Amino acid sequence: MTSCTWITVGRQTDSRRRTLASAIVAALVLALVAAGRAQEPAPAERVQDPDEIKTVRVTAEGFNRDDALKQALRKALEQGAGLQLASFTEVENFALARDTIYSRASGVVREYRIIEEKPGPQGTYEMTVEATVRSSVVAAAWGEVQNVLDQIGRPRIMVWIDERIDERPQEHSIVAARIEELFVKAGFDLVEQKAVEEIRRREATDARDGQDAAKLARLAKDAGAHILIRGSANANRAGLEDLYGVPAAFYNCDALAKVYHTDTGKLLASESVPLTRRGVRSRREFSPQAARVALVEATFPPPNSPRRTPALALKLFDSIMEQWATQISAGGDIELEIERLDFKTYLEIKRALPGIERVQSVHGDFTKGTGLFRIKALMSAETLAELLTEKPFDDWLAVTDLKSNRIQARHVGKP
Repeated sequence: MTSCTWITVGRQTDSRRRTLASAIVAALVLALVAAGRAQEPAPAERVQDPDEIKTVRVTAEGFNRDDALKQALRKALEQGAGLQLASFTEVENFALARDTIYSRASGVVREYRIIEEKPGPQGTYEMTVEATVRSSVVAAAWGEVQNVLDQIGRPRIMVWIDERIDERPQEHSIVAARIEELFVKAGFDLVEQKAVEEIRRREATDARDGQDAAKLARLAKDAGAHILIRGSANANRAGLEDLYGVPAAFYNCDALAKVYHTDTGKLLASESVPLTRRGVRSRREFSPQAARVALVEATFPPPNSPRRTPALALKLFDSIMEQWATQISAGGDIELEIERLDFKTYLEIKRALPGIERVQSVHGDFTKGTGLFRIKALMSAETLAELLTEKPFDDWLAVTDLKSNRIQARHVGKP
């Protein structure tokens, strides 16, 4: 009896051992499977196929037909390559590089067809486009932009707006502040305010009249700016009106601005906005608050605006980004001036400059012993100046002065 009982217990023990062993084996198998899965990249972390092609259909609105097409191609690029560009968020100057690529959408998105186009509400234009976005083209554009940023650096901008409310000059321009805010978020560097104030002090007449644009551009250049936005904004009272049963002070506002390249004084863009009329509740006709509301809405579109409003800041941003994107492709402008130069050496230098890597074109003039070379290159003036200290250029010249896009030198040979 005792023996039988022992045999039964022994069998139960063996059974439990076999069950425990099976459980251990199963656990090991599950652990190995889980480990294998853990080594696989998560779907969001997978490397994007460099040859991936996406076809998207988008509808966009613009100021006119050309602007509608630009906005449609930008929107197609955002939808087709937004995740690809977002993978570069840790890269320095990400915002500037991303916006530069978006501004080059027509060059990046080369395959598209217009599905529908028609006038939009309140004078705008709408367009529906089907476009093909290729990851390889986007990646190449990103690499090109990053290379230029590494060589040229971040562009520096000076915003100088004369602002008046009821003909009274304002010490601090709300229009300038909003424009600066937009460009800072886009990755531009601003010239320090004290530099602007110094220019205002030195050139009060020019600041008021705005007649000598070339002189102002040179002053902005001396302050370290590559681009000068020079403009004016005015808000004038338009009387009291009834606003839903409440008296309101209304103001009419206009704003315009021109964009200059500070190295050459060249006009890059000129933008203005239609007369903007806004009001706020007030029992007095004079209302700086209403004036500022009008100025802000002329500079920026209203929050959550369903339409693409032709606000001054957005028009300036589009113009400057297009110029910047063109520079990415065509190269930046650098002037090289060499004094005490003979014509033979001038020709030798002119032939040698195109041999420098990333120099795209060279044009020159020779006048009274001075050679002036206009160079397009995918590099900064500082980088080019360093290269000019090497053979064969160090046999011909010595650098005497260096600005953001201008190099001055003298001939070191026989005059």
